Amino acid sequence: MTRTQSLLKAAWIIAFVTVISKIIGFLRDIVIANYYGAGMVSDAYFYAYQIPALAIVLLGGIGGPFHSAVVAVFSKLIPNLDEKASPQVNKLFNTFLTSSFIVFMILGVLCFVFSDVIMNIIISNGSPQLIHLASMHLKIMTPVLVVGGVVGIYYGILITYKEFLIPNISPMIMSIAIIAIISLVRHDNSGYMLALATTIGALCQFVYQLPKLKSLGFSFKPNLDILHNPEYKNILELLFPAILSSTVGQIYIYVDMFFASQLQEGAWSAIGYANRLFQFPVGILVTAFLVPLFPIFSKLVGEKNYDDIRYYFNKGVGLLNFVAFPILVLIILLSTNAIQLIFQRGAFNEVATMMVSEALCYLSIAIIPYVFRDSITRVFYAFNDSKTPFLVAFSSVVIKFVLNYFFVKELGIGGITLSTSFVTLINGFWLGLLIKKKMSMDYGIYFKNLFKMALAAVITYFGCLEIYKIWDKFIEPVWIMLIFKIIVITLICGIMYSVVCAILKIPYVFELYGRLKGKIVRK
Repeated sequence: MTRTQSLLKAAWIIAFVTVISKIIGFLRDIVIANYYGAGMVSDAYFYAYQIPALAIVLLGGIGGPFHSAVVAVFSKLIPNLDEKASPQVNKLFNTFLTSSFIVFMILGVLCFVFSDVIMNIIISNGSPQLIHLASMHLKIMTPVLVVGGVVGIYYGILITYKEFLIPNISPMIMSIAIIAIISLVRHDNSGYMLALATTIGALCQFVYQLPKLKSLGFSFKPNLDILHNPEYKNILELLFPAILSSTVGQIYIYVDMFFASQLQEGAWSAIGYANRLFQFPVGILVTAFLVPLFPIFSKLVGEKNYDDIRYYFNKGVGLLNFVAFPILVLIILLSTNAIQLIFQRGAFNEVATMMVSEALCYLSIAIIPYVFRDSITRVFYAFNDSKTPFLVAFSSVVIKFVLNYFFVKELGIGGITLSTSFVTLINGFWLGLLIKKKMSMDYGIYFKNLFKMALAAVITYFGCLEIYKIWDKFIEPVWIMLIFKIIVITLICGIMYSVVCAILKIPYVFELYGRLKGKIVRK
């Protein structure tokens, strides 16, 4: 119980900060949608942003390869977190930092010089105007590439020292910069100011980490002591397969962009908005629980304490699923109403709302396998094995392309996100099987609770669906009533789901109830 409370406490803190970050990210998306809608300019920006996003979000973000490699290696090299970094640790930090900066600088220069070629390949079915506009956006955003991996290294060090807040606050800076700059400019028919705001935000995000790192005893002293360096070799052995795995994920995105460029104007923007709406609850869940769990996994692997790994895995993923199921129900029921309320104004019209809603509903199916896949991947990383997640992801590229080919013909935009859900399920399935080469995970408890929660979610869905129909029959869909509708159905969904879970004796509902009751009694 003590271990559960410790995990929940860390998760609540991170969840709170992540909620604030996601809300600011929502405001950013609302502002972008208001000024640019879902058309050629927004498509150009989102197509171009996928390149720097590879560095700042996938490679350098929380849970990315650079963050994961640093946590996995440095958590074993720093026995006492209350002391400042030793000269040995500081030197390894600077070796990794220097080599990463050089590599990303080279990549940034290449992207700037060959931006036209890159966009021609990615959006081969797009118009010449779209390709040229996306190329200019990419040129403006190439500095984001340079700081991507470096930000990830900073994140990893801070997480190793259990400084969870700063890495989770940091992404807000980019969102705030985008909101401030494009709101001041307002009239930006090319989207160039949007790209510039993204670059400025990323650079500020990089600078924001520095004071805390300095207080932990880290100072920037460039060196390239990469030969005959076993710790650096350990980092690379974990990093390169993880980078390849993340790059495979980016290949999925490029496959999606290829098919989206064949659809109506604004299709890629709609998929981007849907993905960010999906990542709002999922990002909070995964970040809140897996950020504090990953260093624990790494230490337990070093101690060969597999019983505790199984305990934390089943507890953490079980809690994630417990919250994820009602979120899935609410997305399916309320996605259109929520998108109308959040985005439908200015340049964002009803057509855009329907495109985003369709994409989001099919993508929401991925929420449960997404949670499992990301959780089990952290266990592989704790074993210093990023090759297996890479091979599993790489083997699914062809599956992704084939599923897109058939689904897009039948479902259009929804086909692209549905194929993503299927690929996530397939990857999670194989990773769940292959972890047995490292240790036995004892999935009996996991699946027993999973099936009970799925049943509770189905019962909750049909109950809330009836309320949804009655509401629409008698109440006009004006914006104030949309707000009440979302609030009322969300509350009913939460209560109904919790009651059914209690009847089915799912343990997580009693643990959370006991924790909330304890807080109320203390007050």
